[in-house]
Amino acid sequence: MSPRCHLFRGMLLSVAYADGEGGIGLTATGAMNRKFVHWAAVNFLWPDFTAEDLYSMNKVLNESDMPPLWVVRDTTRHLKLLRRKKDVLLPTRRGREFLVNPQAFFDLVATDYLYSYVHATEREAEVQARLRWWRMFLNLLNIKAREGCTPLDVVKILYPDTAPLSATEMTLEAWELKSDLQYGVLRRLCWLGLLYEAREGLTLLQDGAFHKTPLWSACLQLESDTQSDIGVH
Repeated sequence: MSPRCHLFRGMLLSVAYADGEGGIGLTATGAMNRKFVHWAAVNFLWPDFTAEDLYSMNKVLNESDMPPLWVVRDTTRHLKLLRRKKDVLLPTRRGREFLVNPQAFFDLVATDYLYSYVHATEREAEVQARLRWWRMFLNLLNIKAREGCTPLDVVKILYPDTAPLSATEMTLEAWELKSDLQYGVLRRLCWLGLLYEAREGLTLLQDGAFHKTPLWSACLQLESDTQSDIGVH
């Protein structure tokens, strides 16, 4: 599995930790304990959420301080790879099957995360509304991410009325559109290892260009595979 497949890798490491360490300890409120959160921060190697990144903002790490861990926990629970027993999370029989043959679970994980998962910052209605647009998003990115495209590049294609706007005007007028695209679509594809964001030399507030990884073509067969360019039809 590609090391860029951050969600899948995080799930695999978490289930392996639970299997090897007698479970993942939970706090009195049911959150993953600090011992495991620290371990995850060090070992997940999650871009923008490395131990260095996280400890630059927090003296100690709780589960709530590490957003990728929310997705890892929710997905392992939803797919019944971990179960709670008193104050620990333990691997299920299915979780141990996942450890033995993780590749067999990739399609299931990817489908659940792209199309069904509701992040803590989203509403279920938003995720459901996005369902009918996913094929279009994938075909559009299949073309535009060959050479690299920013979120605003994609917004201008999806909403042609924004194309004449300056960068400043785009920030003001298209902020919500860009945010929905960035977090609802692009980040999910990045966390699955299908896209990556080139950020070298950029500040925290600047957007990088998104590119396809080798996993993209290995996983997806799209109508636009033979097209050289694409618009909105």
